[in-house]
Amino acid sequence: IETLRHKLPNIRGWLWVDDGSGPCPGWATPYDAVAASKPGRQRAPWGRDGDDIYMLYTGGTTGMPKGVMWRQDDIFFTLNAAAMGVRHPDEPDYDAVRKNVTAPGMVALPACPLMHGTGAFTSFGILDTGGSIVTLEGRTFEAEEFLDAVQREKVNAVAIVGDAFAKPILRALDANPGKWDLSSLVAITSSGVMWSEETKQGLLKHHPGMLLADAFSSSEALGMGTSVSTAGGTTSTAKFALGETTRVITEDGRDVQPGSEEVGRVALKGRGRVPLGYYKDEEKSARTFLVIDGERYSIPGDYATVDADGTLRILGRGSVCINTGGEKVYPEEVEEVIKTHVAVRDAVVVGVPDEKWGEAITAMVETHPGAAVDEAELIGHVKAKLAAYKAPKRVLTVDTVGRAPNGKVDYKRLRDEAVARVG
Repeated sequence: IETLRHKLPNIRGWLWVDDGSGPCPGWATPYDAVAASKPGRQRAPWGRDGDDIYMLYTGGTTGMPKGVMWRQDDIFFTLNAAAMGVRHPDEPDYDAVRKNVTAPGMVALPACPLMHGTGAFTSFGILDTGGSIVTLEGRTFEAEEFLDAVQREKVNAVAIVGDAFAKPILRALDANPGKWDLSSLVAITSSGVMWSEETKQGLLKHHPGMLLADAFSSSEALGMGTSVSTAGGTTSTAKFALGETTRVITEDGRDVQPGSEEVGRVALKGRGRVPLGYYKDEEKSARTFLVIDGERYSIPGDYATVDADGTLRILGRGSVCINTGGEKVYPEEVEEVIKTHVAVRDAVVVGVPDEKWGEAITAMVETHPGAAVDEAELIGHVKAKLAAYKAPKRVLTVDTVGRAPNGKVDYKRLRDEAVARVG
């Protein structure tokens, strides 16, 4: 905070919460002192206005994070619908609440940060059904600490953000077979970034009885699609069953027809309950939250097509789409193929300005310790699974792609780095 404080001139006061790390700085006020100064001022346990705003900040993968403004009633309704439908009364009535929650709820562990939607919304949904939340103590995600907590606390449900969390867990399990008792674990849910089917199947080998759910959601749109993997059934990476109120809409407003190979934007109606907009960004709000056929939709910018069987195949965010030789390429689709190479630990794909192609697809690759990757071999690996024009023109190795604790990457930073290295 000390290093950032001078960049935030509009903040009128700082409250210091004692975490044992040191004394209160002179520019802040101890929270305990403020609370003690007005002991009689307490908020009633019931009575928050449903129009009060819950501000959720996006991950900021393509720029500065943006505040998504949810009405408290809307976010509660949306999460409540997904969390076993426990209904709370309109008026304060604790007996009615107790009757709804007739047994202890699940024990859940959000392994991802609580400051973003996956961790926060998972916690809200579990607490709303009488469950409890287990949190990790480490400042960064450590797979062994996570697995220790699952065993010790008999965790039933886990929330993660894709392969950034799942792969370290799988590596720890592979390196220590049988070390952890996972019998309490019923489900792992991921949202926010893609979760590869190969990693899912690896996890299921260690605990065949659990369910792995991939939720296609964003800070602005909850429940666009779902994908479930079990030991007895698999699916393809980035394929989802369409949500009940989800549409894929072309640029001219038509619904993408199954099997047509047309590409459109994913739109979620949300039963009338979608965010009010972005905080202090009316222009982006107007582009994202649209009225279609008299209904308000959230369209956060994910592009997809609808396969012949009616499933949703995610291509990626339009904001990071690469235009190479007139063809549109979505980085996430290429990244998932690159990450199936045996030497690759993680990868990010960006477009670098190029005289011939407009943008040349460039892969930033993080390899496993001691492994090396040959550029031509990796390009051939991609061409064997995708159209040739989607393959990288260049492969740059990096020590780390620099994923944030929420599992996401800063595409702008990596693109700038690639441009500097390519020259």
